Amino acid sequence: MSPTAKKTVRGSAKTADTTFTAEEKAAMKARAQEMKAEACAGKDRAAGERELLAKIGEMPAPERAMARRLHDLITASAPMLMPKTWYGMPAYARDGKVVCFFQSARKFNTRYATFGFSDQAMLDDGDLWPTAFALKALSAADEAKIVALVKKAVGG
Repeated sequence: MSPTAKKTVRGSAKTADTTFTAEEKAAMKARAQEMKAEACAGKDRAAGERELLAKIGEMPAPERAMARRLHDLITASAPMLMPKTWYGMPAYARDGKVVCFFQSARKFNTRYATFGFSDQAMLDDGDLWPTAFALKALSAADEAKIVALVKKAVGG
């Protein structure tokens, strides 16, 4: 099949040159494994935290330090959130649904890491509000903002 030939994917046309990157494929594979494990055995807090900390441990030093600090801030400010992995990255969920997450820059070959919130976060502020933040480093002021956002996200 030529590079411009079209393939049918669930009834829609998709060109061969719009395939997923290796990083995206790896993230989807990680998410499929996470969902399978959750469906088979469910996860307790300790298991989710072990997996999350293992993923943090695989990150390069600067991101590992940021992810670990975020973990400490989130678990202290919103202890009702359950640590887990989501697409192979650290995330925090309530009632099985991700509220906030960290994405490594290295994982997706981007120039900065990202800390974000899903639509489960109660951050609504009019018709427009931020749901993701670029992270290059964490200052004390940044940490205070993140704690305030996490508390607001969980309704606190």
